[in-house]
Amino acid sequence: MPHTLVLAVAILTLLCLPAIVAAIVCADELIERAARAMHQARLSRRERRAISRLDRSIGPTVEVALVAPDDHERPTIEQIAADLHRLGQQRLGVAQRSQVWQTAVLRAYDEQLRLASACLGVTQHLSELVGVDLEIERVRVEGELQARGMTLPTAGAERREQR
Repeated sequence: MPHTLVLAVAILTLLCLPAIVAAIVCADELIERAARAMHQARLSRRERRAISRLDRSIGPTVEVALVAPDDHERPTIEQIAADLHRLGQQRLGVAQRSQVWQTAVLRAYDEQLRLASACLGVTQHLSELVGVDLEIERVRVEGELQARGMTLPTAGAERREQR
């Protein structure tokens, strides 16, 4: 009787060994995924804190140069949206254009983003930033405007329309 019990445990161990090894290998992958998710969450929190610190350090922006003194000269939100759409389409296709053209389109696009932000109450820092920080702020402002209902052309939407 004791030999049959030992034999049964040995056979059961041999049968379960591949499952145990597979569980150890998969656990390693699950641990990596969890670590990666925690790292992404940490980066996201850092980015939110950095933007918050930037907002606090710069303070509320005053858009004096962007708003015309007369309300009749100020474009409507529909005109701003149309200009953003047109400039956004041009911005997506500037690879064939000169650097001067690309810079002019981006400046005009940022100007329209500032106007739209002022109309919809979105905080933006487009005039204070340059380089990669400006690109990041542009994407953030576009996201805020889209969250408030304004549709803007994006590279992904352009690819979907071409299909």
